[in-house]
Amino acid sequence: MRLLTGVGVGPGDPDLVTVKAVRVLQAADVVFVPVLADGPEGPGRAEATVRAHLDGATIRAVPFALSDRGGRTAERLTAWDEAARAVVAAFEGGAERIAFATIGDPNVYSTFSYLAQTVRTLIPSVAVETVPGITAMQDLASRSGTVLAEGREVLALFPMTAGLDAYEHALRSFDTVVAYKGGRFLPEMLQAVTNAGRTEESVFGAALGLPEEVVGPVADLGPDVIGAAPYLSTVITTARRRERGGAL
Repeated sequence: MRLLTGVGVGPGDPDLVTVKAVRVLQAADVVFVPVLADGPEGPGRAEATVRAHLDGATIRAVPFALSDRGGRTAERLTAWDEAARAVVAAFEGGAERIAFATIGDPNVYSTFSYLAQTVRTLIPSVAVETVPGITAMQDLASRSGTVLAEGREVLALFPMTAGLDAYEHALRSFDTVVAYKGGRFLPEMLQAVTNAGRTEESVFGAALGLPEEVVGPVADLGPDVIGAAPYLSTVITTARRRERGGAL
């Protein structure tokens, strides 16, 4: 049976890759890792994380649309199709178990879902599975000492690609709001947090687990961070908690 597995490898810290993820990666005939076609030289975050656990012989980089930088939807679809064809070619070349390593979790805003849909269209008999991974939301909460939700509190996970107006609505409507993909929107996001009176309850994180990691209260961010935040930036705004067990 041909098996395609989306493997979550966490936000970037190799120590946060699960035992099951390592086992699946090591057992795969081919491990695909996504890279930006126009990105910097050297391994991307997913590839670097995987290489901390594999010798590299089975790893293949495949260009993918990983960010919102330029590019039209049609161009992204073309990239996904090309990635899917690379997977199909590996199956046709004799591979039985193929893994696709994705930052975070393969079922949360992941490129893997696009890949799996296309591969199944080309080879309907392929089985698809996923291995969950630690998310940036969880890692940032841990590194910043932030409790994401207590008691009856409602947590909303929000992609900034949905727009600033929707983000402002989320800040008004939910106890905890986690915003992903916030890099180029960061100045507007911080203003929205300030307007909502929630600055004290907000933390920022980027490059989690990497040498260039930035983690801390949004109130402490300098202009160098605000003006050059990477695409994979996260802002967590929690509920205002005044007493122990107040949300129970």
